[in-house]
Amino acid sequence: MPHLAHVTLVVPDYDAALAFYVGKLGFALVEDTPIGTKRWVTIRPLGTPASATTILLARAATAEQHAAVGNQTGGRVAFFLATDDFARDHAAFTLAGVRWERPPSREAYGIVAVFRDPFGNLWDLVEHTAPDPVPAR
Repeated sequence: MPHLAHVTLVVPDYDAALAFYVGKLGFALVEDTPIGTKRWVTIRPLGTPASATTILLARAATAEQHAAVGNQTGGRVAFFLATDDFARDHAAFTLAGVRWERPPSREAYGIVAVFRDPFGNLWDLVEHTAPDPVPAR
């Protein structure tokens, strides 16, 4: 069955992106392979299965790509980072210097806060509320 293997995140610099995502958020570096003047750099949140989708960090190379850095979704939240312990991860990210755009709030689907990566992309950190069980019929 086909699956989504990678999603691309255009960044201005590979090492700056790794410093944030791996160094501050604690993502796992899956691969960092030189390919000519480029690198194939993939990451994923720690604890996700090896078969999970990875984020491909792609260094901007053209004026059009540089213009898209940090605004790949037109100002909307681009990524949704699910957690099983919101308080733990919010505290760890705050301690690491993550810039919060919206403070934690309780919503119908769970607890969420919005942060901005150093490149301008918006992320949700969200702990989903377990759905109510379907009543027996």
